Amino acid sequence: MDSEQDTMLVPPWLKPLLKTPFFNVCRIHGDAARSECNMFCLDCNGDAFCFYCRSSRHKDHHVIQIRRSSYHNVVRVGEIDKVLDISGVQTYVINSARVLFLNERPQPKSGKGVSHICEICGRTLLDPFRFCSLGCKLVGIKRNGDASFNKEALAMDGMSRRSVSSRQHEEELREGSQEDMYPDTPPPPASNARRRKGIPHRAPFGS
Repeated sequence: MDSEQDTMLVPPWLKPLLKTPFFNVCRIHGDAARSECNMFCLDCNGDAFCFYCRSSRHKDHHVIQIRRSSYHNVVRVGEIDKVLDISGVQTYVINSARVLFLNERPQPKSGKGVSHICEICGRTLLDPFRFCSLGCKLVGIKRNGDASFNKEALAMDGMSRRSVSSRQHEEELREGSQEDMYPDTPPPPASNARRRKGIPHRAPFGS
């Protein structure tokens, strides 16, 4: 996959997001109560930062918050779905919020009888999704090129399909109107094979 195609399928901030370490104590606001670095700026693509850094340095930027589940980083679907096409990635409900994992989580290989597994790492999935995490989807995109993280590309693809469907519909309408303008020649009327010939005669009255 070349760099231009890579940019079209994967936004430039995603790889830094997946590689960034989170939940370290902020070096500037370490004495504050909310000093853990669990924020990431999609505009800056820099290091993780805390709540106070967001207020001072990223006030007008697009920032998402990373959370933890069983010592693994997750992000709420409601936040990431606005900027990323997450189709094909397994989601989970944790603490009443739907989330997805950033990276692959190690686990033993799936046993027999498992219906759904991640295409990349083989992790067991709850539902018929392709990937267990954003990281595995990224690998799948680079390996197969049959998926995308780019919501604009997804929207353009949908517009293209609707455009093709619209053109086909217009062609069908034009063909139908031409058929109405030039209707088929009606078949000749059926002949009555049992039509009586000659003049009918009344039967004579009996005496």
